[in-house]
Amino acid sequence: MSRRANARGAALLTAMIIVALVATLTATMVWQQWRAVQVEAAERTRSQSSWMLSGALDWARIILREDAINQGPDHLGEPWAVPLAEARLSTFLAADRDNTEDGPEAFLSGAIEDAQARYNLRNLVEQGQVVAGELAVLRRLCESAGVSGDVAGRLAVGLRDAWATDGAGATDSNPNPSVPPRALSQLTWLGLDAGAVERLSPYVVLLPKRTTVNVNTAPREVIAAVVDGLDLAGAERLVQTRAQTPFRQLTEVQRALGGNLTISATRLGTASSFFVVSGRMRLDDRMLEERSLVERQGSQIVPLSRERFASRESAGATGLQPQAGR
Repeated sequence: MSRRANARGAALLTAMIIVALVATLTATMVWQQWRAVQVEAAERTRSQSSWMLSGALDWARIILREDAINQGPDHLGEPWAVPLAEARLSTFLAADRDNTEDGPEAFLSGAIEDAQARYNLRNLVEQGQVVAGELAVLRRLCESAGVSGDVAGRLAVGLRDAWATDGAGATDSNPNPSVPPRALSQLTWLGLDAGAVERLSPYVVLLPKRTTVNVNTAPREVIAAVVDGLDLAGAERLVQTRAQTPFRQLTEVQRALGGNLTISATRLGTASSFFVVSGRMRLDDRMLEERSLVERQGSQIVPLSRERFASRESAGATGLQPQAGR
């Protein structure tokens, strides 16, 4: 009897082990299949969003190209300055507008920003030397942004050294060359504090060549910085004046300021060539945003760089995390 009971116990134990193994293998296979479906869905969503965001860039190109036909000043009252409010794509894509319930929960929004509304850090350096007058402009901007005055000097020297090597290897005279920054967030490479970069970000920009500040789109802090002797109150009066009638020529700006101040045509202008195009796609619980820097060359709109951000929508989450840049 004892041998028979032992055999039954061994058989039961073996059966339990086999059942446990089968259940484990089945659960693993189900999880792997579920994971593969999730990865495929995420990749499909990313691919669809990328195509749709390319459409947002095409939309911006059309608007900027049409604006170039007018050949007038660029100001905040023009069509390009009106943001594209978030809209459900199925509303536009469905053949039957009365039957859009089965369409994807995809929403697109976008905006065009004048890059020349900010001070271009490229103006700081000319022929390998820091320009004293431009350094003074940056110091005034630092004061308006609540940043320590020595940041301007360190930033100017860092950019001068980085652009002098332009990513070249170490030399005897410069054993630790700086990498030229391509975005404002990369200014920390030059030893700047991240907090200082964040406070300066609304007022400065990095463009591939020297540019003027557009008086019709710039904030008062930037206008006050680029016009020697102009305070924030005087810059605010210019902002209020342009809201009624945009400045077409610098002579109009000069008359608005009076005869006590002199405007430099190398710092201030009324037209822009560089713009930042932002497109945002919200598909289900995923969000994808793309920012592109474009240059308007006559009637041609040339993309210079593109940066993409992705995040998963959640309650209370409004930030976007960087995904890739090029």
